[in-house]
Amino acid sequence: MSSNPRPRVLYVEDHQDSREMLGAILEMALIEAKSVGTAAEALSSIQAERFDLYLLDSKLPDLDGFELCRQVRDLDAHTPILFFSGAAYETDKQKALAAGANGYVNKPDIENLLGRINEFVFQGQPVAA
Repeated sequence: MSSNPRPRVLYVEDHQDSREMLGAILEMALIEAKSVGTAAEALSSIQAERFDLYLLDSKLPDLDGFELCRQVRDLDAHTPILFFSGAAYETDKQKALAAGANGYVNKPDIENLLGRINEFVFQGQPVAA
């Protein structure tokens, strides 16, 4: 059993209600979530804190999510990046992967999202109940 603290996820989403809802879901899954509403807040948080996964939306008010992904990769080449977006086109998925993301989940597929987060932050090990 690991002595590490709970995994930390930075969730970047411009809609307050979505941030609050997903934050509560992640907490129930034993994942500490910090949520921010802009790319600028995300970049500031990434420079100041450590996270185990970055969860990005593709549409943000101050910067395209794909460009944010590229900038995050410049700051942190190793931490997994997962998109959680309502943009369900294959071209969006390809743009995310080309920008450096490790995966892409369409909203509102929470079950798939939690599975992918589990895959990245727990490296496939089941979440403790």
